[in-house]
Amino acid sequence: MSNLSITDVRVIFTEPDDIRLVIVKVETSDPEIYGVGCATFTQRPTTVAVAVNDYLRPFLIGRNPADIEDIWQSSYVSSYWRNGPVLNNALSGIDQALWDIKGKMAGMPVYELIGGKARTAAAVYVHANGRDSKEVEERVREFIEEGYHHIRVQVLTPGYATYSNRGGESFDSPNSGPKIGTNWLYEPLPGALHAHPGGIFEPGPYMRSVISLFEHIRSTVGWDVELLHDVHERLPPIQGVGFAKELEQYKLFFLEDLFSPEDNDYFRIVRKQTSTPLAMGELYNNPHEIIPMIKDRLIDFLRIHISQVGGLTPARKLAALSEMFNVRTAWHGPGDTSPVGHAANLMLDLNCINFGIQEYSIFGDNTREVFPGAPEVRDGYMWPNGKPGLGIDIDESLAKRFPFKDRAYGGSWDTIRRADGSVVRP
Repeated sequence: MSNLSITDVRVIFTEPDDIRLVIVKVETSDPEIYGVGCATFTQRPTTVAVAVNDYLRPFLIGRNPADIEDIWQSSYVSSYWRNGPVLNNALSGIDQALWDIKGKMAGMPVYELIGGKARTAAAVYVHANGRDSKEVEERVREFIEEGYHHIRVQVLTPGYATYSNRGGESFDSPNSGPKIGTNWLYEPLPGALHAHPGGIFEPGPYMRSVISLFEHIRSTVGWDVELLHDVHERLPPIQGVGFAKELEQYKLFFLEDLFSPEDNDYFRIVRKQTSTPLAMGELYNNPHEIIPMIKDRLIDFLRIHISQVGGLTPARKLAALSEMFNVRTAWHGPGDTSPVGHAANLMLDLNCINFGIQEYSIFGDNTREVFPGAPEVRDGYMWPNGKPGLGIDIDESLAKRFPFKDRAYGGSWDTIRRADGSVVRP
């Protein structure tokens, strides 16, 4: 297979269950050997296609797909200016597809190519959301019955745009326009309107609601389930320090994204004041940004989005670095990580001795049909299928049945604001 060459690189758009997914397919001079990779940047998906089609595809035609390291390095600097979610997601789709090809050429799953299994399956966590603590409790109990051992809990804060809600709307209601404002004491301001779609956020009510949530879950469900929570970088740093200290009593598996990447130095402060485990990383683009967080042991879990940093090639290097500093992996795995991306995550989960946990978003029926070979989850663990490469494919004819839908603001991330109208930065 030394004469194998890349003949085409194509981008496939599909939205089988209301999440826009971007897949890159790399074809070779052997029609039977091709690879797929996840390049999903769901807020800006079409820009990734431009990067692949107009710039990376012509750069890669004729290259040997086995030369993964050289292709990654040369593609990375091919624009001179590098990094950023567009280029990195485009590069990730190609990188994952090349590893898929290499596994197929070798007749091995990718985890075998990179050293073999350190475990049989990967523990996952799922998301329990609710309008109040009781509703979250009910969902937690359902997940426990289904065999899950790690559960992230998020609660709606009435009148505020927190994780999993827009300004106090129900989880299922559309984002349809201005919302009635509330003050930080929970009482509505009669007739007050905010002309922004995401609603409002104030740190105090949010923190109180989360602390109340954990008190409720621990007192009703108990201590035999591992609980997680995502702040999504929305707290002023000094308040985040106090928040992490307050949550220590509830023994979280980890607290995610306490600070934004712009406030990384605050991790040094919180580290000195609490033993609450910290997870961070999904907003990083440049793998080098993460190094100080690892080597200074400022976090316990590496939460990078593998597509965001450029694919399996840089991610496995970061995993090896993390192992040296006792930082565990917890790759980002939300709904906008396609099943191909989940399969790529799983390859590293099985191989890395410092694996911690894998985020998992339960696939819809349409998504499973579009992506045959999608990883299976049983008893709270994700299991490999043992097939060569990433072990997954895309049914292009089915994918075409689910084109991208039109979205307000092009599908941009909701703008979250304080009650005074200022923007809250994730």
